Amino acid sequence: MEQLKSPEESNLEEVKARWDRDEACRPIIEDAPVFYPTAEEFEHTLDYISKIRAKAEPYGICRIVPPACWSPPCCLKEKDTWKHNKFSTRIQFVELLQNREPMRKKSKSRKRKRRRQLRMGITRRTKMRYTNSCSESNVASETDETFGFHTGSDFTLEEFEKEAAYFKECYFGMKDIMDGATENQIFEPSVEDIEGEYWRIVEKPTDEVKVLYGADLETATFGSGFPKSSALITKGDSDQYVVSGWNLNNLPRLPGSVLCFEECDISGVLVPWLYIGMCFSSFCWHVEDHHLYSLNYLHWGDPKIWYGVPESHASNLEDAMRKHLPDLFEEQPDLLHCLVTQLSPTVLKAEGVPVYRVVQHSGEFVLTFPRAYHSGFNCGFNCAEAVNVAPVDWLAHGQHAVELYSEQRRKDIYIA
Repeated sequence: MEQLKSPEESNLEEVKARWDRDEACRPIIEDAPVFYPTAEEFEHTLDYISKIRAKAEPYGICRIVPPACWSPPCCLKEKDTWKHNKFSTRIQFVELLQNREPMRKKSKSRKRKRRRQLRMGITRRTKMRYTNSCSESNVASETDETFGFHTGSDFTLEEFEKEAAYFKECYFGMKDIMDGATENQIFEPSVEDIEGEYWRIVEKPTDEVKVLYGADLETATFGSGFPKSSALITKGDSDQYVVSGWNLNNLPRLPGSVLCFEECDISGVLVPWLYIGMCFSSFCWHVEDHHLYSLNYLHWGDPKIWYGVPESHASNLEDAMRKHLPDLFEEQPDLLHCLVTQLSPTVLKAEGVPVYRVVQHSGEFVLTFPRAYHSGFNCGFNCAEAVNVAPVDWLAHGQHAVELYSEQRRKDIYIA
């Protein structure tokens, strides 16, 4: 294993928080179904999605494991891309994803503290995590800053892999354990270990846990992990993957998808986005724009853990979140549109909301259904790609989404 960098050599701050094995909060929930299409079934993407819909949709989410014969090359692993292409990151404070004060309350608290300091003759500036440059009346509009998603440094994949390894090895004490082990004994926390610790941080935070996430990266700029016809110099083994319906560059406009009539390339909907993760980097509870289907492929790396709530209980999830996080919703009524808030599956389950788990491994797909809430986090360094699709059965869901957007006075994404 590569020598760990010291905090001084790393762009990340020193990792002070540590794994608390005894306080694990792993949710006791059911797993969503897993499907194993045959090579023949896998040839027809939308037909297969239609075939599994009746069984999978009641869970809101499912995992699809491609047949062994399907193994597309990953273009992002090319040396030039790996070493030289940079991407932006977001800073996430995991301990604040569920348990945090509204920004207005924090602002008032700071003002009171400042007045006390002035009375005591203290004028030294204190370093604060959140900036307060906007007025109270404008705080809610600055959602990313309000809820911890500051802009992080830019990285190449090679640099980010090292940062991710440094954090995970420090946090789980892997270096300490390995120092006393033989060369053949390499400690690696299990998926269950990581999941239990993640929800301990979210539900019962004791320390600051700061991570980075390269999320919503435009493949039109950074590049897709799937091969494109424009990148092929000669015809060869990659041809089947260039035209495959499971190639996320092709999926949205397949015959049978309503999106095939859309002429504009809407980033993230018709053009895939990339997600470069590290341990604990999170995607919070949300539904897809216009309640579209989504398909996510994990190109490489450590697993990604997902949680899904079916459309039949979407309103119940919304009610539960408002009940348990009333101050946040009072300040930000459209909080669920902002993808910055978690609520434990354990809490949701106690409120009668069914939550299902998916553990996605490298080379596997995760499919989410219309208006199915989903969230999750990464178990370590990995790279995923995702896009939307709209089979004909989506039309009724799309109409419902437009009606909801009208009620909520929310701007929609234009889809022809």
